Amino acid sequence: HKAYQTSLGLTYDVFFFKSKTVRTLAAKYAKLKQDRLLGASLITILLLTLSNIFMTFAWYGHLKYRSSPLFLVIVISWGIAFFEYCFQVPANRIGSYHFSTVQLKTIQEIITLVVFCFFSYFYLDEPIKSNQVIGFMFIVLAAYFIFKS
Repeated sequence: HKAYQTSLGLTYDVFFFKSKTVRTLAAKYAKLKQDRLLGASLITILLLTLSNIFMTFAWYGHLKYRSSPLFLVIVISWGIAFFEYCFQVPANRIGSYHFSTVQLKTIQEIITLVVFCFFSYFYLDEPIKSNQVIGFMFIVLAAYFIFKS
C-alpha cells in the first residue's frame, strides 16, 4: 500500500499495484478531483463576490442619497438584497462540499472587505486610511490561521 499526495493535499492510494499504467490512471483521477476542487472553489469565490457587490449596495448605497425617504430606501435595499441571496445561497451550497462553514464565512468576510474598500472609495468618495488598511491586514492574517492545517 502506498499513498500519493497532490499539491493541494489530496491523497490517493495505490494498493499493491506495480503497474505503471495503474499508477498513471490513479494520478489522473487525483488530478481530476483536484481540478474539480479548484473549479468549485473559483465558482464559490465568484458567486460570493457578486453577492457581496449586491449586499454592499443594498446596505450602504443609500448613504449617497440621505434625503430619500427611509421607507423607500428600505424597500429598494430589500429588492437589491434579493439578488444578493440569489448568489450567496448557491455559493454556500457549492462551497460547502469543499470548505468548512468557518472557511466559507472567512472567505465571505475577506471578499466583503475588498468589495467594501472599492465601494467606499469609488462610490462614496471616502478615502481608505492607513489604519484601516492595517486593520484589514490583521483580518487577512486571521484568515491565514483559519485555513492553516
